[in-house]
Parts: sequence; structure tokens; C-alpha cells
Amino acid sequence: MAQGKEHKMLFDLQRGRRRTAVKVVYGILAVLMGASLFLVVGPLNIGELFNSGSSGSSEIAKPYEEQAERLEAKLKKAPEDQGLLSSLARARVTAGKTMVTAEPTEAVVAEALQQYQLASSAWAEYLEATKEPLPGVAQLMAPALFSLAAEASRTYPQAQSNLEAASQAQKIYAEQRPSLNAYSTLAIYTYFTGDYKAAEAAQAKASKLTRAKFEREQLDKQLGQYKKNAEEFQQRRKQAVAAEKAAAKGNKGNPESLESPSNALGGAFGTGTGLGE
Repeated sequence: MAQGKEHKMLFDLQRGRRRTAVKVVYGILAVLMGASLFLVVGPLNIGELFNSGSSGSSEIAKPYEEQAERLEAKLKKAPEDQGLLSSLARARVTAGKTMVTAEPTEAVVAEALQQYQLASSAWAEYLEATKEPLPGVAQLMAPALFSLAAEASRTYPQAQSNLEAASQAQKIYAEQRPSLNAYSTLAIYTYFTGDYKAAEAAQAKASKLTRAKFEREQLDKQLGQYKKNAEEFQQRRKQAVAAEKAAAKGNKGNPESLESPSNALGGAFGTGTGLGE
């Protein structure tokens, strides 16, 4: 009887294969925590919230913001300095993460997203200045860029651009620091860009890094659900683009009546697709 009960426990940490599978599931979840911190507070109106931040969270993040300001001053004299640009991206992301960790309210999230937007600009300049991006910086940028897609994008093209940037950053990290979690996360981000072939390739690499059949089955199940949600998001994006084109031609169609990109993308993570299920 005891043995039968053990088989009913999905997260029985005493059994080797199941213990490994739990690590896979929660490993992927941990990588996505940066985005989930934004998604739990719901969609935001960034324009209304930029001037209503928390003084407490700002104080905690102040050292990183001051560091970023010093780096920006140095960059005026050396705008293509790779070290300065990578450090600036790090400082801005760290400032944003510190804010949200300290106090994940809507106002603070808005401030954090503002830091992420500044980090995104520094990251783009850094990629232009270097041929060998540092994997550590890419690892920081990927979830930050995905958060921008999920919470700060005002249009579908903007959301798509942020998603592609997140996927690109995660790919840089995964290729230089290959692991099950790195490629699993790359697959998720890439599915949402609509490049399903590339996402499936990343998923295949993740699958090869599993150590048991049960682990692979769990991985495929979770990533399969993300692929389904990504397809729904891409369908909404295409509908919005079509409606905008119709409105521009004076035909029937109201793009404002369609769900916003932030709502659509955030909803993809809030409809029963938790990795812990």
C-alpha cells in the first residue's frame, strides 16, 4: 500500500526521477520570475504611473541609479565603450529588479519598467559595439526585455520587438552557458515571437539535456502549453495589425477595440499555465 501511495505523489522528492523533474519545472519557473513579478500586478497604464513611485523602493535602488548616471557621463566621452555599455545595462536592470523585489506595487513596477527601458537602450548600443556579448549581461537582459513586452508595450509591433530582443538575449546566454533551464527558457521566449521552428530547435536542445523519460515528458507538456498560448498571442497580434490596416484605408475595423498587447501577453501566463501545475 505504501508503495502505491508513493506513485500517486507527483512531487515525491524521495524518488530520483521525480526529484529531477521537479527541479526542471521549478528551474524554468525561477528563470521566469522576473517576468512573473510584473504579471501578478496586472496590466499597467505606464503613462499615469511614472510620477507616482514609492520613495522606499527608490531609496533602495538609488545606488544603482547613481551608478548608471556616472556611467552615462563617462559614455559621453566614449560612446562605444563596451565595458561602460554593459555595466550601464547591468546597473539599470539591477535598479529595476531591486525596486520590484522591495515593493511590487503598481507604481513601483512602473518605475522598474522605466529602468528596464533604459537598460534596453544601453543593451542595444552594447550589441552594436561588441561582437562577443557577455553571457552574464544577456542573462539579466532577457527577462527584463520580456517584462517590457508583457507590461510596457503600447502596440503589437512594440511588443513583438521586445519579444524578439528577449529571445535574442536568451539565445546569447544559452549558447555560451548551455543548460536545461537556459534552453527551456529560450524555447518559451522564442515561441512567443512566432518563430516556432527556432523555438522547437531550442526545445529539442533542452530535451537532450534531460536525464529521464519522465523529465522529458514533463518538459514537453509544459513547453507545449506555452506554444499554444504563444500561437494565441500571435493570432491576436495579426488581427490587430489587420484591423489597423483596415482603419488606415478607411474600411471597417477598430484596432482600439482589440485587446492590448500587454493584456494579451500577460493573459498567456495567467490562464492555467503555471509551471508548477
